[in-house]
Amino acid sequence: MEELLKNAEEFLESGNENLKKERFNADVSDYFKAIVILADYLIYVEIKIMPKNHNERFPLLKTYFKESYKDISELFDIYTKSYNLRLEKKDADKLKKYANEFKNNILNKK
Repeated sequence: MEELLKNAEEFLESGNENLKKERFNADVSDYFKAIVILADYLIYVEIKIMPKNHNERFPLLKTYFKESYKDISELFDIYTKSYNLRLEKKDADKLKKYANEFKNNILNKK
């Protein structure tokens, strides 16, 4: 499971680098990937299931982690906009803030 935390940290670092370079679409993508990796870590630690994709992850979040599900679903909408729209700094900042708070909350549960 430490691999998940290392992967999340790598995406957080990449997000920070992209934010500095004002590559907001790449930044949002990196932060969202960190968030879902952290969600997978939380799911595995708490209920011993490792989701393979969004179709498995979101129902588990909805059932067992309702508040996280609500937040991550909202961020997922921003993330999917990065496919074909230009995102702004406020979008990147929102995902960065949540990613860091989510990470801290999960690690403080240990």
